[in-house]
Amino acid sequence: MKTFKTLFFSGLLLLQAAIIPAQTADQIIEKYLAAIGGRDMLKKVNSVYIESTVDAMGMQMPQKITILNGVGYKQEIDVMGSLLVNCFGATSGWTINPFAGMTSAENMPENQYKEGKDQIYIGAPFSVIKEKGYKLELAGNEDVKGISAAKVKLTSSDGVTTFHYFDPQTGYLIKSLQQGEMEGQPVEITVMYEDYKTVEGLMIPFRTYTSIGSMFEMNNTVTKVEINKPVDPSVFIKP
Repeated sequence: MKTFKTLFFSGLLLLQAAIIPAQTADQIIEKYLAAIGGRDMLKKVNSVYIESTVDAMGMQMPQKITILNGVGYKQEIDVMGSLLVNCFGATSGWTINPFAGMTSAENMPENQYKEGKDQIYIGAPFSVIKEKGYKLELAGNEDVKGISAAKVKLTSSDGVTTFHYFDPQTGYLIKSLQQGEMEGQPVEITVMYEDYKTVEGLMIPFRTYTSIGSMFEMNNTVTKVEINKPVDPSVFIKP
């Protein structure tokens, strides 16, 4: 009788587990947004300013990122006194790359702009999925440093596809993967996110690790974050 009861309750538990629906891609994204502060909190963030140190090619380089919600995203990296700039606006982008022979700002290539244009939104791309016409698809689970991460495929209205991996326990984004181009060659770009810390209610990864195929690796450590710092929109205008 005891064996029968054990089997009965075990079967009941399995039946209950079977009828519990798996998380959808939408639910995973909503859990992530809640984990980093929630949609209501994100609506109160007008700007984010981040200073960090980039470690690449044996050098440590200061980096500044300025985001004014819905207006612009600007990345500036000081490489031995030369400033590398990538700037995205609502309709176009520009760049200064002294290592490619650019001594002044030039229009950003169309592919590069399409891949990064939604960075002008706080919490993007996940905070603007519906507004910007993204397509979400659950792509199973995959091991990421011992975590069975939920894998979500995200396709933009421009056809740019990225894969994002989320920790099912914390809800945090822990890895992103997309196809890109470097020196005219297709490459796989992987970004790992670690050391989440809260700054005025917004959870931010303070360490990221980026690899571009086997060609280039870059580690980034955040040193300063300011939320809702006044930002002059003119800083995003092409000089």
